[in-house]
Amino acid sequence: QVQLVESGGGLVQAGGSLRLSCAASGLTFSSNAVGWFRQAPGKEREFVARIGLSNGNTYYADSVKGRFTISGDNAKNTVYLQMNSLKPEDTAVYHCAAGRSSINPRNYDYWGQGTQVTVSS
Repeated sequence: QVQLVESGGGLVQAGGSLRLSCAASGLTFSSNAVGWFRQAPGKEREFVARIGLSNGNTYYADSVKGRFTISGDNAKNTVYLQMNSLKPEDTAVYHCAAGRSSINPRNYDYWGQGTQVTVSS
């Protein structure tokens, strides 16, 4: 059984930093990437970043490029999202997901419950 558990969200002032963690278990070869997505109230789920599980290749949304870094620790089965220079518009529930490498959330089969990130101005 695949399980993804996010942690690390919270309240931070604009310009601050947070590091989100996504602990994964039960992943199979059908999942070749882990992605981070976010959803703000009244908005659609938005791609943030993804990392390839076998090659470590990364890809970012333009809105977070240069501020966010996605990384993985295979020994801990954990994917991280380091978020720096946070802005109020980064406020959302952040979800990690496992599936086929893509920016489309429909290509991800497994999702965590999400962690709230709130950036105050």
